Amino acid sequence: MTKFNKPDVLIVGSGFYGAVLAERIANVLGKKVLIIEKRNHVGGNCYSEVDKKTKIEYHKYGTHIFHTSNQKVWDYINRFTEFNNYRHQVLTNYKNKIYQMPINLETINSFFKKNFQPQEAEWYISNKTKKFKKYKFKNFEDKAISQIGKELYNAFIKGYTQKQWGKSPKYLPESIFNRLPIRYSYNEDYYQQTQYQGIPKNGYKNIFINLLKNQKIKIIFKQKYNLNYKVKPKYLTIYTGPLDSLMRYKFGKLEWRSLLFKKEIKNVKDFQGTSVINYPDIKNKFTRIHEPKHLHPERKPFESNQTLIIKEYSIKNDSEPYYPINDEKNRIKHRKYKSEVSKIKKFEFGGRLADYAYYDMDMTISAALKKFEQIKKKIK
Repeated sequence: MTKFNKPDVLIVGSGFYGAVLAERIANVLGKKVLIIEKRNHVGGNCYSEVDKKTKIEYHKYGTHIFHTSNQKVWDYINRFTEFNNYRHQVLTNYKNKIYQMPINLETINSFFKKNFQPQEAEWYISNKTKKFKKYKFKNFEDKAISQIGKELYNAFIKGYTQKQWGKSPKYLPESIFNRLPIRYSYNEDYYQQTQYQGIPKNGYKNIFINLLKNQKIKIIFKQKYNLNYKVKPKYLTIYTGPLDSLMRYKFGKLEWRSLLFKKEIKNVKDFQGTSVINYPDIKNKFTRIHEPKHLHPERKPFESNQTLIIKEYSIKNDSEPYYPINDEKNRIKHRKYKSEVSKIKKFEFGGRLADYAYYDMDMTISAALKKFEQIKKKIK
């Protein structure tokens, strides 16, 4: 029998939410933490690894750019890694022509074959959208057209969104469009509004190794959790997975979109000239192509004559959830699950899966730090 047969705290999941809480509980409170993880690695969907053939590090579950304006989060995460100066740019390949994303002045001028100044472009788009603004938005499509007009919507947004969510944008809530910024400048920095941005120089995997580097923390991989789990902690269980599976789908399954990635090795130094290119056409089944060597210019990646590309496909797969289909029927189910799980004694939950929400990494870290402040009195 080891000391971890009776840990002080049991944490289910080793993504940022679980890992940050484990680090705080072990290092600040000096308590024993047992983490159980269903996969064979730490880090959740932020995990990175090195491709064996090309030796290129890639993000196993899609490109992750760390960005934040939260000073507390930035100071905290920099204790466990150093970031490079990568700035994220996204391009879109529409009918074999490259455009900048999000839609900006370059996109508008290139698409309409104009040479507008910022105010002229704003006036031009306003004329295309004003007749739609008087209507009440019923869905994603209505809101998108009211902001950018039908031509830009049909070219860059409609097909990509349909592939990503597996349904017509007419049947998606209008709130999703809030994640798609539009600019009347040539600024191509995707995260221009955030103060800090970059990729961890030693990869995401090493952030988690550093977070969990404490003898009071033990991790068991390939381990699934249920409410009858054999190990009972002294103080608390913290659960970071989906609530519907925890409660054996008592109120039905919560719906998610998932992602599928297909790697290819190309015998060229550089395949596409940037880290991510979107493909909005329906005829291309994938949504985008990643080329991870662009994420680490400090590693001098272009000395190699090989590159790794990864095609991303959006699929429906509840066993590997990525994006919640956060419509009204799913929100109702999730509220029922939250109410039910909240009744369990010595049990806390949080993170994007448990909250049935889309969180950026900094939001997850911030939520975990706040949760620690809330629960630390229960653990002393």
